[in-house]
Amino acid sequence: MLDRHARGVTTRVFLPVARGLLRAGVSPDAVTVTGTVGVSLGALVFYPLGELFWGTIVITLFVFSDLVDGIMAREAGTTGRWGSFLDSTLDRVQDAAVFLGVLWWGFGVGDNPTVGVLAASCMALGMLVSYARAKAESLGFTANVGIAERAERLVATLVAVGLTGLGLPPVLLTVVLALLALASVVTVLQRVAAVRRQARASAA
Repeated sequence: MLDRHARGVTTRVFLPVARGLLRAGVSPDAVTVTGTVGVSLGALVFYPLGELFWGTIVITLFVFSDLVDGIMAREAGTTGRWGSFLDSTLDRVQDAAVFLGVLWWGFGVGDNPTVGVLAASCMALGMLVSYARAKAESLGFTANVGIAERAERLVATLVAVGLTGLGLPPVLLTVVLALLALASVVTVLQRVAAVRRQARASAA
């Protein structure tokens, strides 16, 4: 998907940054945690105040840490299960913060309960998408299929929120969130179907 296709380009772009941080004694875990704190503050401070554009800028800057920490770990030869666990767990924190911020805006200064409800739906369904894959893998199956993986959901949400902050009608954000919720449902069903096929094949 998006993150796999862009991996080569982003590695080349952020490799000097990653190496510089490693030389400065910064650990990949520290970058992961810092990125999560930055994303969470950007979403939960700026969005509820109605600063959708600037909140999106802050979030986007810190989202890049999710790329840098992985490059750092590979460069340092410290990739492992702990780093993967921490990264995946904090990714869920970031996702929740973004949608909570949008939800807060919708029910607050944005005066758009529909956006609030859709943001809550996207947050819940996004967690379900991630859980379906994690549970499948814990049982020995693979479920890395679907039309709405994390990168796509995050990019679409941030673009729509940022454009709304620049003055575009909130209906754009409403439509994007509705489509994301629908795509998340489809993704869950795709993963369930994939695991079901694998379970039947192993039983046979």
